[in-house]
Amino acid sequence: MLQSKQLADNASLYVFLPIFYTVWSDAVLTPSESATLEELVNSQSWLTTEERKFLLSQLDPKNPPSPDELMNWRQAIQQVADRSTERDSLVDLGIKLAQAHGNGSVNKEALTQARPSLTRIESTLGLISHEAASAFLSGSRKTITSEQTTQYTFDVKALTALLDGDQAEIIRKVKTVVADPQFKYTDPGDLAAYREKVLSWCRHLAAQGFGAMAYPKEYGGQADMQKYFAIMEALSYHDLSMVIKFGVQFGLWGMSVYFLGTEKHHKKYLKDIGTLELPGCFAMTETNHGSNVKGIETTATYNHSNKTFTIHTPNELARKEYIGNAARHGQAATVFAKLILDGKDYGVSAFVVPLRDKSGNTVKGVTIKDCGRKMGLNGVDNGVIYFDHVVIPADNMLDRYARVNEAGKFESPISSDNKRFFTMLGTLVGGRIGIPRSGLSASKSGLTIAIRYGDQRRQFGPEGGTEVPILNYRTHQRRLMPLLANAYALHFSLQYLTNRFINRKEEEMQEIEALAAGMKSFATWNATATLQECRECCGGKGYLSENRIDALKNDTEIYTTFEGDNTVLMQLVAKSRLSEFRQEFSNMNVFTMLNYVTDKAKTSITELNPIIVRNTDDDHLMDPEFHLNAFKYRERDILTSAAKRLKRHIDSGMDSFDAFNVSQHHLVQVGHAYIERVILEQFIKQVEQTRDAGCKAILRKLCALFALSQIEKNKGWYLEQGYLEGVKTKAIRKLMNQLCWDIRQEAVPLVDAFNIPNELLSAPIAVKA
Repeated sequence: MLQSKQLADNASLYVFLPIFYTVWSDAVLTPSESATLEELVNSQSWLTTEERKFLLSQLDPKNPPSPDELMNWRQAIQQVADRSTERDSLVDLGIKLAQAHGNGSVNKEALTQARPSLTRIESTLGLISHEAASAFLSGSRKTITSEQTTQYTFDVKALTALLDGDQAEIIRKVKTVVADPQFKYTDPGDLAAYREKVLSWCRHLAAQGFGAMAYPKEYGGQADMQKYFAIMEALSYHDLSMVIKFGVQFGLWGMSVYFLGTEKHHKKYLKDIGTLELPGCFAMTETNHGSNVKGIETTATYNHSNKTFTIHTPNELARKEYIGNAARHGQAATVFAKLILDGKDYGVSAFVVPLRDKSGNTVKGVTIKDCGRKMGLNGVDNGVIYFDHVVIPADNMLDRYARVNEAGKFESPISSDNKRFFTMLGTLVGGRIGIPRSGLSASKSGLTIAIRYGDQRRQFGPEGGTEVPILNYRTHQRRLMPLLANAYALHFSLQYLTNRFINRKEEEMQEIEALAAGMKSFATWNATATLQECRECCGGKGYLSENRIDALKNDTEIYTTFEGDNTVLMQLVAKSRLSEFRQEFSNMNVFTMLNYVTDKAKTSITELNPIIVRNTDDDHLMDPEFHLNAFKYRERDILTSAAKRLKRHIDSGMDSFDAFNVSQHHLVQVGHAYIERVILEQFIKQVEQTRDAGCKAILRKLCALFALSQIEKNKGWYLEQGYLEGVKTKAIRKLMNQLCWDIRQEAVPLVDAFNIPNELLSAPIAVKA
């Protein structure tokens, strides 16, 4: 075509070339396209018969242009497109092409006549003019999407300092230690070698004083529980088998002796536990009883004649199962068993029971089996323990809350069996703080890997332009930015939980236990969801073991189960909230009851009026007061309706056990609503307290994204209740998209603020360009 006599004689014919090329670019000219273009050519009165015949010959489906011809057409059009300073349409390009080849002698009248017809044809053919024309740009095209880049609008070090708080020094020390070559990751394929490596890492940590940190100074510690939790969180940027073995040894084993034992136990065991001279276990879970600790069947029968206890596994399903440190390294264990005294069952108590001697040989009556390879955490030697009438001294009973006196009688400072049991378990709530903080670190690692990779990995782009970072795509942002907001929200709320636990008062313990149970559930469910999304967002690279997401994902999978199954824990939260709710109403007099009713009425007036439920103004939707009011309304309404539901069932004669079973899904939602409100409340407080302007601005965006993402997640409920209308939920979705777009630009510095050493991330795709 380009070498034809017709084009040489009349350069105005070039005006058709961009449209002809575009319809032939897929190598198929459909009947409708052919008919439309034939009509176009035949309608041009300025064409000669010969020129018309020539153009129609280019539209013969049986004789398409060859690949070389198409390439020549494209190159000719591209020469004009590259000189354009604006995004031209196909018609514009055709006219410029004609002018370029006409050397000033082009038929301007013909071009003017052709423009309306060509423009109409573009529309008829369904071509998006500017988009189609952009295909001819050779790498110079820029768009809003391709132009979005990482920006540093705040001081990363200032945000790191804010996150680390007063624990910055111990966090720095831990990261420095585990970034040492001694802690280089090892191949988990050889199970025995992996377990020994994890044990050696824990010995190095013990030598640094990290393990004994929370123990009293007289037993080698610093009596600093705050630092212990910070250590657990910082260690969790490294191998999680090491973290869990560390937690089993110094947390579960050591803390059970510390909190459930008395001075004689502290003197005998704590120092050796803190130095890892005495590796031990926490033997609570049984094959037949996991969450239901009260139902365990292992027995501890008191023998008054020789002042001993006999620890016994009465049947196969009463064996202690999944016990960390048991299969290979544990020399002793805190064993939870039913205390049997004079034939009477006094409920669950705890006992120190030897498992092995210093040479690693099991003691008489103890049988241990290896649980073998697991889905993750294979550096932890989990085992199954059987006790066959193992005799231990009476002093091995951890007797802070229950003891057998010199006369062989049961004694306890807490008379109620239930209260004694829950008080004993309540002292061990620290595990439900360490695990979510560990899970959060794993989430931060995953997000750092996925976001840095997304900022560098380029795929697709505008026609004629360069490929763009995948983090610039809205779907990618929607997948990762809310999870980044969750990480920040959880960071501040877990600090709040930690402080509540450390500064606890006895009358607050029920609330703190419920808070810990709920936070553990929310944070570990979030870790599972976050790491799955990070894996997918990294594509095939996320599937490679070298980039560590597989290890993070597999190792944290069990976090939703141990230290309490998450769904069961959320029911525990709900029962605690219902107890407080009942207590609140039982303490109300007529005046306070009237105040409560008045407050509910105010909520209806201020939040459920037609103007508020339809308000789509950005300032309103970004207002933390709107967010918190929405969370509080949901929390209170679900709690109230759950209480009414249970009361209705019980009043109708249903057994209370059945009533709770029928209402389980409702109760889980009570737990979710409570925890979500607490997390948001603490995030808002942190934003208000932040002084650095740059940090405050980005935290405000993250806080709004967290709040709106939770509201969107629960929008069905809000719509059912009439708290929001469809127009408002649509506006929330739109605003979330914008927040994700805005936060993407600061996503890399936001994960940089986690300050995870490259030696710990150990993911090639996370290395910053």
